Amino acid sequence: MELNYFKDQLFDLLNESELDLAEIESDERANTFTVYITDGSKFELECRAVPDDHSR
Repeated sequence: MELNYFKDQLFDLLNESELDLAEIESDERANTFTVYITDGSKFELECRAVPDDHSR
């Protein structure tokens, strides 16, 4: 799966969630989402591909 496709799907998941989201900011260059919750909380999610270690 490509990273950009994963990020698109994650963004959709966040938007459709039951969380009380105030806003989602996407930084394409940094591959991050900053998620603001209506209670004032703020979270940053970083997306990156990791090499497959074949251990699973």
